[in-house]
Amino acid sequence: MTSNPPARTWYKSSRSETSKQCVEVYHDTGRVGVRDSADHGEGPELWFPSAAWDDFLASRIWVR
Repeated sequence: MTSNPPARTWYKSSRSETSKQCVEVYHDTGRVGVRDSADHGEGPELWFPSAAWDDFLASRIWVR
């Protein structure tokens, strides 16, 4: 018997509610997944080590 894994809960910023150009983020043990919210869960996912994601956020190179 094979059981289905639990569904992942992806999150997007509350600041992006009116924009269609959003990413969703999923935090897992030791890694972070990122995907395009416009793909409705059907598109590719990019995965990064948690430390790399933390470095990205700390770098402040992203646009607000």
